[in-house]
Amino acid sequence: FLGAGASRLTSRFPDAAIVAVEPSGSLVERSRAQLRPPWWAPRRWTVPAAEVILESAPGPTGAQLVWANMVLHGVANPPALMQRWQQMLAPGGFVMFSCLGPDTVRELTSVYAQLRWPSPTIAFVDMHDLGDMLVHAGFADPVMDQERLTVHWNSAEVLCRDLRLLGGNVSPDRFPGLRTPRWLRRMHGALEPLRDSSGRYALTFEIVYGHAFKGEAPENAATETQVSLEE
Repeated sequence: FLGAGASRLTSRFPDAAIVAVEPSGSLVERSRAQLRPPWWAPRRWTVPAAEVILESAPGPTGAQLVWANMVLHGVANPPALMQRWQQMLAPGGFVMFSCLGPDTVRELTSVYAQLRWPSPTIAFVDMHDLGDMLVHAGFADPVMDQERLTVHWNSAEVLCRDLRLLGGNVSPDRFPGLRTPRWLRRMHGALEPLRDSSGRYALTFEIVYGHAFKGEAPENAATETQVSLEE
């Protein structure tokens, strides 16, 4: 189960049969192109071709590994997606995922709060809550971790451009209309507190990692127990 990075996964597991799940038709076509082995690659004849399906289509079952890269934070109902992972996996299967955590762009959120603007992001879920969701979805032995990365930009204009490329603000509380060039210049000026000692604009990104196992299928208990007279 892939978000970004389909081609990197095939290089990491060259002999695996892979099904990629994408949320839109354009991403389906992109992943098909990335997952298509070159004509000279031996795996073209020895390994089944990777299958790419839409997220709305029925998913595969009996998978050994579900791998979701930077997907979960953009899902409206994470517990429902985890239930789908559970259905996809075979007993003893393994799920690995990464997503953005609540400290992501916290500096930008602080600027927006001071200006009394709506939040610039959706509400990212804490890693401990994600671990609880995994348990409730039926996964065993969940392990959660996180790290904070600082990304720098030389100008406010480039920073805003990159944030738009990451998906923009899909918060339901965002301003519903179009903004003016005057407002944009005001915003660029308001980002001055984001400069660090190097003079560049800095934002924090919290990356959350998690993995867990699907428990083995329980054995059916016998409905009748026989004990001999000797015993």
